[in-house]
Amino acid sequence: MAFTPTALNLPQYPFRITLREKQHFIFDELRKKHLVLTPEEWVRQHFIQYLILEKKFPKSLIQLEAGLNLNQRMQRTDIVVFNHSGDRIMVIECKAPHIQINQQVFDQAARYNSVHKARWLVVTNGLKHYYAQIDHINPGFSFLEELPEYCHL
Repeated sequence: MAFTPTALNLPQYPFRITLREKQHFIFDELRKKHLVLTPEEWVRQHFIQYLILEKKFPKSLIQLEAGLNLNQRMQRTDIVVFNHSGDRIMVIECKAPHIQINQQVFDQAARYNSVHKARWLVVTNGLKHYYAQIDHINPGFSFLEELPEYCHL
């Protein structure tokens, strides 16, 4: 069954969507390839454009579906953002719009960040977005209403 794109709580962007063999694909401009258009991919592609166009994140510092070894199991982080020195500064976990953002989702993102050690943790389902600034020295975090532009991270 094909996914029908729905409105998100993010700006609209002019995506290249194609239909092949009853399956919708969306062009990922960072990976330069067409991907199956799933609800989670719809959110991920919107959030990537939001980072680049609204928050001025350099495309070259965004990595998608980064592999990580967590408890001797390979996992994938949806989006990892680096600074110009190559340090991981943000981990972003994307969920489909129908998935509620709850403690289990935050725990998953926090487990991934226990490996990445980024200063920012973002969780989104495209409708709700949570931005947490992480303190790794005095363990804790604080939520912000808005994600700063890249130059202010």
